[in-house]
Amino acid sequence: MLLDPIAFAANHPVTAILFGLSLVALVSVLMVYIYDVFVQRSHAIQHNFPVIGHLRYFMEAIGPELRQYWVANDKEELPFNRSARSWVYASAKGETNSFGFGTSEEIYSTGYPIIKHAMFPFPDEDAVHLGDDETAIPCLKVMGASHGRARPFRPKSIVNVSAMSFGSLGENAVKSINIGAKIARAYHNTGEGGVSPHHAQGADIIWQLGTGYYGARSPEGRLDMALLVAKVKEYPQIRAIEIKLSQGAKPGKGGILPGAKVTEEIAAIRGIPVGKDCLSPNTHREFKDVEGLIDLVERIADQTGLPVGIKSAVGELKFWEQLAVQMKERGQGPDYIQIDGGEGGTGAAPLTFSDHVSLPFKIGFSRVYQIFLAHDIQNEVVWLGSGKLGFPDRAVIALAMGCDAVVVAREAMMAIGCIQAQKCHTGHCPAGIATHDKWLQAGLDVDLKAERMYRYIKMFRNALRSLAHAAGYQHPGQFTGDDVEFSSGVNQFTSLSGMLGYKSVKPMFTNMEDYETDA
Repeated sequence: MLLDPIAFAANHPVTAILFGLSLVALVSVLMVYIYDVFVQRSHAIQHNFPVIGHLRYFMEAIGPELRQYWVANDKEELPFNRSARSWVYASAKGETNSFGFGTSEEIYSTGYPIIKHAMFPFPDEDAVHLGDDETAIPCLKVMGASHGRARPFRPKSIVNVSAMSFGSLGENAVKSINIGAKIARAYHNTGEGGVSPHHAQGADIIWQLGTGYYGARSPEGRLDMALLVAKVKEYPQIRAIEIKLSQGAKPGKGGILPGAKVTEEIAAIRGIPVGKDCLSPNTHREFKDVEGLIDLVERIADQTGLPVGIKSAVGELKFWEQLAVQMKERGQGPDYIQIDGGEGGTGAAPLTFSDHVSLPFKIGFSRVYQIFLAHDIQNEVVWLGSGKLGFPDRAVIALAMGCDAVVVAREAMMAIGCIQAQKCHTGHCPAGIATHDKWLQAGLDVDLKAERMYRYIKMFRNALRSLAHAAGYQHPGQFTGDDVEFSSGVNQFTSLSGMLGYKSVKPMFTNMEDYETDA
C-alpha cells in the first residue's frame, strides 16, 4: 500500500515538519551549489568549494568582532583597546572605573607618560564647586575676547564633543549626545553636515562649516552669508562658528557621506540630492590663501557677532607661519584653533589618508603652538586638541602642551554604546549610532544614552580635577610640560618640556570663581 502523505502528516505532525524543513534545506543547498559552480564568476573560492566557500566570507565579515571578543588581549586592539573602552563604558554607566592589582602597563617602555604629583597636593576640601555639578571645570580662556567679538563665549567645560555630523550619525545618537552635553554643560560641535533640529536639544553648539558649507550653501555650492546669519538667529544655541580646513583622518580630502545615508531629511538640511553620495570639495571656494581666510573669519564674526575658529590637521608649516604673521600684523584672525591629530576618527575615509596623511596630535600641535609662541600671540586664541584625547592621562598631556580644552568624538560614541564594530561607513552600525536604519536606531534609548553621555563627561572631568589636585593645582589648565615626563630610553625619563623644546605659556590663573559665568 502506498503511503498517504496527508494522513502521515496528520498522524505524525512533528516528523512531517522536520522532513519538510530538511527538504527545504536540501533544495536551498543544492541551489547555492548550482549558483556557485555554474552562475557566479566573481569568487574563485565559492566556485572551487561550493556552499562551504561562503563560510570564508562570513568569517571575514565578522573578523573584527571575533578578534575583539576572543583573540586580542586587553591592550592589543585598535584604535581603542579593551581596557580603554572598558573605562569609558564603566564611566558612562556609573559603575566603578577603578582597576585592581596594579598597573598592567610597561612603564619603562619608550614614550610612556608619567604625571608628576606634588608632595603637598591641593586639598580636595578646598575645591570650589561651580553650580550643581561638582565636576564643572570651565575653560580658562574666552573665545572672541581678544578680538572684541560682540558675543564672546567661554566654554563651560574643558571636555566637549567634537564634530560628528547628522548624516554620519543617526538622529537618536545626535539627540543623545546633545542632551548629555547639555546636562554636563559641555558644547557640541555639529560636524560639517549643518545644524539640524536634533542638535537643538539644549546644549551649546559650535556650527562647523566645511568645504561644502552645508546649511548655509548657495545653489552653486558657495557660502550664502544671508542664510548663515538667518540660521544663527534661528538657533540661539549656536555660540561659535568653526571653519573646517581639514581633519586628522583625511586631510586634503573632503567629507564623504555615502548615498545610502543621504535621506530626505539630511538632503534638505544640507541642500543636496537625496540618495547620492555627498562628496565635499577638498578645498574651500571662499578663500585661496591666508589673507582670504582671515577676511572670511572677520566677515562671519562681523555679521553674526560670534567667535569664529578653525579646525585643521597639521602637515606643512608654511601656512601656520603665515597665519601667525598675519594675525600679529592685522590684530585679526581666528578666535580659536583646534588641532586634530592624524589618529583622529572619521565615518568614512580612504585607507591611505587615514593611515599616512597628517601628523599625530602631539607632533602637530607642538609645531603649531611653537610658531604662535615665537610670535607671542599664543594667548590670542583658545587652543583645542582632538585625536584620541578622551582619557584623563592623554588630556593632561594635551593641556600641558598648551591646549585650553579637549574635544572628543569616538569616545562620546562609546559612551552611548558604540562597540567599535568599524562599520560606520556601511550604514549598518549594530549599536544604532552611525546608521539611519530605523530598526537599528530603535535600540538606542535617547534618555538612557543621554544620561550615559553626561556621566562619561562628568567622570572624565572628575579624574582631571583629581589629577590636577594631585599635582598641586586647582584647575587642570594649570598643567605645563614640566609636570609630565616620558620614558625616553632604558631607565631614562625626560620632561615633556624638554622633549618638545618649549614650555606652554598661559594666562595667569586667579580663582575658580572668576571663571564661573560666560564672558
